[in-house]
Amino acid sequence: MGWIAENVESIKSMKIRDTLSQLITLGMIVSTALIIWKALMCLTGSESPVVVVLSGSMEPGFKRGDILFLHMSEAPFRAGEIVVYNVEGKQIPIVHRVIEVHEQENSGKVDILTKGDANDADDRSLYAYGQSWLKPQQIMGRAVGFVPYAVHTCRGSRSAGYNLEGLSDRVFKA
Repeated sequence: MGWIAENVESIKSMKIRDTLSQLITLGMIVSTALIIWKALMCLTGSESPVVVVLSGSMEPGFKRGDILFLHMSEAPFRAGEIVVYNVEGKQIPIVHRVIEVHEQENSGKVDILTKGDANDADDRSLYAYGQSWLKPQQIMGRAVGFVPYAVHTCRGSRSAGYNLEGLSDRVFKA
């Protein structure tokens, strides 16, 4: 009987070891993902360096499920750029094109107006109550690359493709 009891204890301890090993591996994977995300934040200057297009408001340039890569530089904003911005009181960022930029030379104040390519009107109705223009502080980043159909590909409904070069030729036509 002593031999059976020893083997049972050995098997129980192996399960605990396996469970601990799996938990440690999971912790390392999560930690690595967070480190990569923070590194991307530092490299791109954007609080969210990767976003997914959630609506059809930027079609035909971007479709639902496309993944955008963002970068935030010190360069002034210009009409025609694709930006991702946050609106006060709303949790989901919006991907739209800059259609107007007003810069006051004496004060350095910048006002930005955006619009979705597939929308008939500008985004003033999406901004916070009483706000007619975006401020540069509300912009999370500029689109610098994208992976089309990425989310659809994960679900297996479309074929994958990617295009990080020539983004402005295909998408940024005003």
